[in-house]
Amino acid sequence: MTRSELGAYLKARRAQVSPEQLRLPSTGHRRVPGLRREEVAALTGVSVDYYVRLEQGRERTPSAQVVEALASALLLDDDGRLHLFRLAGLSPRARQSAVSDRVDPALLTLMAAWPDNPAVVYNRAYDVLASNPIADALFHDWAHSRNFMHVVFTDPAARTFYRDWPEVARNSVAGFRLGHGTAPDDPRIQQVLRELLDESPEFARLWAGHDARGKALAHKRFDHRDVGPLTLTMQTFDVRSSPGQELVVYHAEPASASSEALTLLGTLAATARQRGGR
Repeated sequence: MTRSELGAYLKARRAQVSPEQLRLPSTGHRRVPGLRREEVAALTGVSVDYYVRLEQGRERTPSAQVVEALASALLLDDDGRLHLFRLAGLSPRARQSAVSDRVDPALLTLMAAWPDNPAVVYNRAYDVLASNPIADALFHDWAHSRNFMHVVFTDPAARTFYRDWPEVARNSVAGFRLGHGTAPDDPRIQQVLRELLDESPEFARLWAGHDARGKALAHKRFDHRDVGPLTLTMQTFDVRSSPGQELVVYHAEPASASSEALTLLGTLAATARQRGGR
């Protein structure tokens, strides 16, 4: 599986690099977009036959030097480079026993202390393991699913909720691919992958692109059914005490319309909880 994934990843990345990006002459008719195999081979310093065998999965032992040269030739960022090394078997995979769905109680206490900042913890399969009350309100109490990938790709309301749904979809698949490369044999990751490939043609199309990229500082635009438009900054942190878990915290620009909407959302959520407790 790893070797066929390696070849598919190389082919997909090759298709997304233009000769102009590498200042190569763009001559002759190109049947497919991107670089030719012989161009990648020349940039990497290997024979064309060797590179073809890599893409076809017939070469099983690329050296670290070759993989590093491939990462450079294909203009991979840090996440893409790490993913390539993992696919080549040159980076240790996470131990399955190290991945836990138990969230540290101290982290739960910290999240509860952020009444105005939606915060969630999720695993490599994008299952939401913990969320604070305002995050529950932001994501409609997870009525569709507590798995982010299912929320994005199988909830009919997602394209309205996420105002930049195409970008959210691309980034979600790239992050899921990176987690899959870290632990490709994880049963839960495999289950979510099968479900999405069966249920979402959009996911299947993006998955075939082989993007691998982690989350970073970003802005998310929502259209919430109760409070209207929100633009929130999203920051992502690795949970050091539980490898494989990530903490995402959202916040709004102070004194902005989004900040007011987030405050209103928190008030509505608190009111709903009080009514539910009666």
